Amino acid sequence: MTPFLVSDKWYDIRDLGNLSREILEAADRILPFGVVYVLAALIGFVASFLLFVLPSQLIVGVYGERRIIGRMQSRLGPNRVGPFGLLQPIADAIKLIQKEALTPTRADRAVMYIAPIVFVMPAVLLWAVIPFGENMVIADIPVSLMYFLAVSSLPVIATFMAGWSANNKYSLFGAMRIVSMAISYESPLVLALLGAVVMTGTISLSGMVAWADEFNIWMVFVQPLALVIYFICVSAELNRTPVDIAEAESEIVAGYLTEYSGMKWGLFYGMDIGYALAASGFAATVFLGGWTFFGLEQWVPGWLIFIAKTHLFYFLFIWTRGTLPRLRADQLMAFAWKFLLPLGVFNLLIVSTERMLWSEQDYAKGLIYVFALVNIVLSVALVYAWARFNGYRPEQTPTRPRLVKQAGGYIPVGERS
Repeated sequence: MTPFLVSDKWYDIRDLGNLSREILEAADRILPFGVVYVLAALIGFVASFLLFVLPSQLIVGVYGERRIIGRMQSRLGPNRVGPFGLLQPIADAIKLIQKEALTPTRADRAVMYIAPIVFVMPAVLLWAVIPFGENMVIADIPVSLMYFLAVSSLPVIATFMAGWSANNKYSLFGAMRIVSMAISYESPLVLALLGAVVMTGTISLSGMVAWADEFNIWMVFVQPLALVIYFICVSAELNRTPVDIAEAESEIVAGYLTEYSGMKWGLFYGMDIGYALAASGFAATVFLGGWTFFGLEQWVPGWLIFIAKTHLFYFLFIWTRGTLPRLRADQLMAFAWKFLLPLGVFNLLIVSTERMLWSEQDYAKGLIYVFALVNIVLSVALVYAWARFNGYRPEQTPTRPRLVKQAGGYIPVGERS
């Protein structure tokens, strides 16, 4: 049966650009010249905010995350406010708005007030280059991947401003941890994404979606190791559990947020979810084929497919947060420089070799599936071999509790040889 092709009718919701085009063309006949360009940006922002960002942050990011983690940890989660606790995010927002925003006497007030604003702005700008569907991208620039990486590094400045301005040693420690994490994990992150760029031959996010659609394969199968490195590095840069050492309550109270309260704290918390959703949308675009799904987008709106993939990737953040213990700062630094960075270099060497061989075969479509199978096997082998090289010995890990005496601990004086 032939699928219904996406039409240019305003009521065809598979491409929301149809409706916006009709609105803009009507506005162009009425409004002065040039105003329609501003209106186009506003429509794109409002549509993406109402259809994706706001529902995702409130329902998935706040309510859904707390409910899922509650189930993972054998508790209920929010269940009192509204049916099934669905109004809990609204209750939290009202509570934060009513709270007094305290500022320490010796704090740098101007910088402390500006920091939350600087933290919010990049979270909005990131969505400008992510394609929600066919012709559904606010700024389809040829260097959108570089744009995303550049803008996503700006929150580090805001967190350092927040930690330094509070005139609190715990806040400063947390801010410095954020900076060290960003420096350490940005290098393997870029190397992982560079593997996807080399294979697709483009740094345009729309181009990567088109590549996945043309060859009928997602980048996650061609570059599985790159996706694993990306997920770990993004978790570290987003300060998500189990790598949230910048807010380790048992060590430094609440990190760079120690002196923040009220809605100023709420902006940091809300945008943390926003950045995690943006990272999930970016991963869905680069590694999961974006708004395409092997032809299903002809029947189902592509933007719905994109939202489903984004939330699926975001579930990985929820899963790790609810199940893994927090790591130490020294463990995280060592893991970045000694493990992830070399793996990123090895992966880039492999994909560069494959790209060269592929070009010599005139980019034969069937060869990409061979590369995918080879890369899956090589990824597992590389991770295991490099872990062994760094001293990982699972056979030495105890499988049952041992007495202190058996572990080589305290031995009575009379029993010592």
